[in-house]
Amino acid sequence: MALVVGLLVGGITGYLITRQEINRLQNQVSDLQDQISLLRENIPLENITYIVGDNTSLSNLYENVNDSVVVIEGVIPQNVFVQGSGFVYDINGRRVIVTNFHVVNGATNITVTFIDGNSYPATVLGSDAYADLAALSTEAPDSELMPLKIASSKTLRVGDPVVAIGNPFGLVGSMTVGIVSQLGRTLNESTIGNFSIANIIQTSAPINPGNSGGPLLNYLGQVVGITAAIVSNSQGLGFAIPSETILREIGSLVETGSYTKHSYLGIVGSDMDYEIAQAMGTDFTYGVLLTQLSSGGPADKAGLRAGTTQFQTSTGTVTIGGDIVIAVDGVRIINSDELLSYIESSTLPGQTINMTIVRDNQTMTIPLVLGTRPPV
Repeated sequence: MALVVGLLVGGITGYLITRQEINRLQNQVSDLQDQISLLRENIPLENITYIVGDNTSLSNLYENVNDSVVVIEGVIPQNVFVQGSGFVYDINGRRVIVTNFHVVNGATNITVTFIDGNSYPATVLGSDAYADLAALSTEAPDSELMPLKIASSKTLRVGDPVVAIGNPFGLVGSMTVGIVSQLGRTLNESTIGNFSIANIIQTSAPINPGNSGGPLLNYLGQVVGITAAIVSNSQGLGFAIPSETILREIGSLVETGSYTKHSYLGIVGSDMDYEIAQAMGTDFTYGVLLTQLSSGGPADKAGLRAGTTQFQTSTGTVTIGGDIVIAVDGVRIINSDELLSYIESSTLPGQTINMTIVRDNQTMTIPLVLGTRPPV
């Protein structure tokens, strides 16, 4: 009985102590709420700026650049309506609209519409399918044409934050945020045959149909790329043409209507892996295995060799036995993305490069004079 009374008294005492503590905490919460209310009265909500990494305000960034982003519309054969994005850029005092080649390819009755709703006719000045770039002129007045600055994409690193602004599904002026997921990717594009668009930025910033041609920006509001493509049914997997490509080509596109300085190897290759290396009896599990050469092309003239034996791998059939490219000018080449990106970003037609290859388990270096990609 004494034990029961002791438990009861202890329970009542504990309850009273707990109740006092709850009351004290409730009073503190009430005081905090009063302080917050006072702060809200003295600090207008419109003056609150939300800051993200490196003290960057995304809302301010958007306000500073959105006037420079446009909706591009046109019509291709069979009266198919096309829509994309673009941005204003100043090239030697001339203001133009930069966009993707595939946005305006074959289009007529092209117009550009600014964020204020004003629309103007536009004309393609020049384009390059190999880089998926195009430059437009427009009849818009100078007061509408607020150019963006383009920064070098060479300084980008995986993990850097980026912002995409465009018009996905016609939703004008949409902004998304992500990071640089990888650099030096390649994209296959049906309009350029067996060739690939090289040295592409991979980003997690969500992009959708209609974003194509819009700017990819750093947190300073500078263009580091131009959004170009997505992978169907993927999430957070988008691609952009690097700003270095824009800077290299824009002058030629505006002045001559084209860009014709894409280097050409004349090869078809497959990425090496452990399974292929085992089949070829080599220790090199990286590099690009040459499976086919263009007759009379630069690689053929240099004496490189393609494979001749069909081998069934776990993912498909590969022609093995050819040379394995493992370096160019001393730069290690792990896969096709790296080979094509190096050739695109670091060479010009007519230049001699030194290709380090593995042939019959022997490493050798062969000089090769680069050609020029044929017109699309």
